Amino acid sequence: MRMKTSTTGMLTILLMSLVGFAAYAMDNAVIVQAKAKCIVGESLSGYLGYPKGSAAQDIQREVGEINLKRKAAYAALAKRTGVTIDVAAALTGEKLVARAAKGECVQTANAWIKVQ
Repeated sequence: MRMKTSTTGMLTILLMSLVGFAAYAMDNAVIVQAKAKCIVGESLSGYLGYPKGSAAQDIQREVGEINLKRKAAYAALAKRTGVTIDVAAALTGEKLVARAAKGECVQTANAWIKVQ
């Protein structure tokens, strides 16, 4: 029973994290445009990545800032829930990939794909 409560609590925290990540990315015009062009996409690792392999410096700077904020959030989540940072990131990554908008690129287990 304790495990179920911990899992439920972790999922609640993950969902709250998702809302924060989504809101920040939606307010960031550089990232919104880069996602629409598949220059940037959500990865299963929980971090933004580059489906085409690289991006302009301004995009890289924004991605770097977002990924640093995500790592801090994953560290806090890991501490609260007793999982590793990598597990917290991967669980969130799965949710972010699943919520990607049509036309955006996401990383699957095998490759980057465009959401249809």
